[in-house]
Amino acid sequence: MNIPGNIITLIAGILLTLISLWYGQNHGLMPVEASEGAAQVDGLFNLMMTIATGLFLIVEGVLIYSIIRFRRKKGDRTDGPPIEGNVPLEIVWTAIPTVIVFILAVYSFEVYNNLGGLDPETSRDFPQEEMQMAENGAKLVAFNPHQGHLSLGIGSSKADLEVDVNGIQYAWIFTYPDTGVVTGELHVPVNKQVKLNMKAGDVIHAFWVPQLRLKQDVLPGRDSELSFKANKIGEYPIICAELCGPYHGGMKTVLHVDSEEDYQAWVQENTIASLEDKEETMALLSQPMTEESRLEMHSHHLGVTPETLAQLH
Repeated sequence: MNIPGNIITLIAGILLTLISLWYGQNHGLMPVEASEGAAQVDGLFNLMMTIATGLFLIVEGVLIYSIIRFRRKKGDRTDGPPIEGNVPLEIVWTAIPTVIVFILAVYSFEVYNNLGGLDPETSRDFPQEEMQMAENGAKLVAFNPHQGHLSLGIGSSKADLEVDVNGIQYAWIFTYPDTGVVTGELHVPVNKQVKLNMKAGDVIHAFWVPQLRLKQDVLPGRDSELSFKANKIGEYPIICAELCGPYHGGMKTVLHVDSEEDYQAWVQENTIASLEDKEETMALLSQPMTEESRLEMHSHHLGVTPETLAQLH
């Protein structure tokens, strides 16, 4: 029985679409979603995977079909037909990628905007004072970032908790201004808007938590801001995603998303510990100290393990 070519093409198109849609939603390549914005990022990624799967199947399918259908027959020594080109086909395979790229650009722009990437409070090139001068007609010739405030980032100006983050070779240091707690691990309460005020003390770093689907560069002389709302209790890795030196691979720590009760207990415990550390530090600073003993004094509340300290020695 001969099946018409258009019927075969229709069936192949339906199968290709179903396979692409299924794999685009079930690829399993992304880590757990631990923030409100993660679902939006995953939606964009799933769409790209769906399109990529469909294109892969089309291209590879045509190649395999052509290899089988148009293979040289046994004993055939003749040349193939002199095909110059196909203008309509070339227009189609140029127009389709153009439309796809346009759709992805609009979609990704919308996701970035929803995450707060276009918030003027977190993505400004000049300080508010300088911008106000420009709006009033003053001429802005140049601005030195080391004499003022430049800001970039993703987030929102409204936050339930603000944490100061300092990236240095090779550690993240988190300071809670309201309590004075300084730690090498980040603790936040679940379902609360958190704002990170970040800066780099030496070279360029990048604050990246895959489960939050957020990454923000941290630059010397330029403030960065990052806001998120973690909605799943757990422990998630914080990684420096910018090559910052020979020990870049070891610049890791942990984000602890705690329940409200556990977070408050952690704050209380570390506030008391911080006060005890201050008294101990003042007593130690009154005596002569070597650089090694000074580093050991601060290592425990910065999250530096004895093994890491031994390697540094």
